[in-house]
Amino acid sequence: MGARDNIAIPVILKVGRGVLRDIGVYLKAEGLDSVVLYFGNGLIDLFGLGVMESLRQSGVEVLEYRELDTVDMDDIVEFAFTMDTRARAVVSIGGGKVIDAGKYAAFLRKLPFISVPTSSSSDGFSSASASLTVKGRRTSVPARLAYGILVDTDVIRTAPEKFIYSGIGDMVSKITALYDWTYEQSCGYGAVNDFAVMIAKKAVNSFVRTPYGSIKDELFLRELLDSLSMSGIANEIAGSSAPTSGSEHLISHALDKLLEQPQLHGIQVGVATYIMSKVQDHRYARVHTVLEETGFWKYAASLEMRRADFLKAIEMAPDIKPHRHTYLHEKRYREAAERLVREDEVLGRVLRD
Repeated sequence: MGARDNIAIPVILKVGRGVLRDIGVYLKAEGLDSVVLYFGNGLIDLFGLGVMESLRQSGVEVLEYRELDTVDMDDIVEFAFTMDTRARAVVSIGGGKVIDAGKYAAFLRKLPFISVPTSSSSDGFSSASASLTVKGRRTSVPARLAYGILVDTDVIRTAPEKFIYSGIGDMVSKITALYDWTYEQSCGYGAVNDFAVMIAKKAVNSFVRTPYGSIKDELFLRELLDSLSMSGIANEIAGSSAPTSGSEHLISHALDKLLEQPQLHGIQVGVATYIMSKVQDHRYARVHTVLEETGFWKYAASLEMRRADFLKAIEMAPDIKPHRHTYLHEKRYREAAERLVREDEVLGRVLRD
C-alpha cells in the first residue's frame, strides 16, 4: 500500500443559494448532532440566529459558540483542549482566519471539520493546511481536508467584490502552478501526480470557460467556488500544494514578508500569475482575458501596488520554498520576470513607481 492510497474527500459538499439555512439538515444527516461553532469577527450578529435556529430545528446541539479573531497557535491549542468532550464536529463560519483556526482545532482533537466560508477570496477553505502564527511568524501547518464544505452563494454575493476578485486571482493561478510542477519534474525534482494534475486542470478550465454577465451571477459564483473546492482535493491527492501553488505563490508569499500591509492573497497571486504566464510563455492570453473581463485589473490598479515591491519579491521568491524548483528558482527566469515588471504594458497600468 502506498502513502497516497487513502485519499480524503469531503463527505458533505454543498454549494448554492440558501445552503446556510439548511446547515442543520446536512450535519444531522451525517450524525453530527453536537457541535462547536466558531464565527468570524462580527458574524454572530449577521448569521448567528439563523444558523442556531437551523441547528435547533434539526436536533443538533450547540455545545459552544464564539467569535474568533486569532490564528495564534497557542490560542488554538487552548481552544482545542478545553473543548467539550461531547463535540462531534467543529464548524467554522467566516473568512480565512476562523477557517484556519477551526480546521486546526478539529485536527488536534481528531474531529470532523465543517468549513463554511463567507467569501471566495482563496482556496483555503478547502485545503488540508492551516496558516497560523507560530512564535510571531505566519506559518503553514498540516491539518486535514474538511469533512464538509458548505458554501451559500447568497452570502458570497453580499461580501465586498474585492473578495471575489481575490478568488479569481487564486483560481487562475492553477494555470501557472501546474506548468511549474511539470517543469520541476522535467528538471529532476520530484514527481508529478497525473490524477492531481487532471483534477486541478479540470477545475481551472471549467472556471475560465464559464459564461457570465456579472461576477455576481449565480453560475459564475458556483463555478468559482466549485473550482476552488476541487483545488483542495487536488492538493490532497498530491500530498502537497504543488498542483495549485507555484512561482506565482512564491511572489505573493514574498510580498507578505516585505510589506507591512500586504494586499489580499488572491490579488497578489493574480498579478503574479500574469507575470509568470508570460515568463512561461503559457496561456498568458487566457490569463489576461480573465483578469481584464472580470474587472480584476481595474480593481488591482486602484490599489496602487508598487513595482519595486514586486521586483524585490521576485528576487526573494526562491528562498520562500528552497526545496521546490519552479521557474523562479532559475536566475534567467527571475530576470525575465523582472523585465516584464519594468516593461510590460498591462503591468504598467497596474503597478506604480
